[in-house]
Amino acid sequence: MHTLLTKREKEIFHLLALNFSTKEISNQLGISEKTVRNHISNVICKLGVQSRLQALLELVKLGEIDL
Repeated sequence: MHTLLTKREKEIFHLLALNFSTKEISNQLGISEKTVRNHISNVICKLGVQSRLQALLELVKLGEIDL
């Protein structure tokens, strides 16, 4: 099965779904906040949406992440 997200993007959006902040995600994954924001921006662009929330909803609808 082809997946739209990279493993890291999936990890980040899973944590976003759990209501983690950018700072908490960066601490959890051991990466910078800037890197977290870059991954989020990449996914928003891939999906053609305007916000993190829209991206999250679209990813759930597409079956890319589970809540």
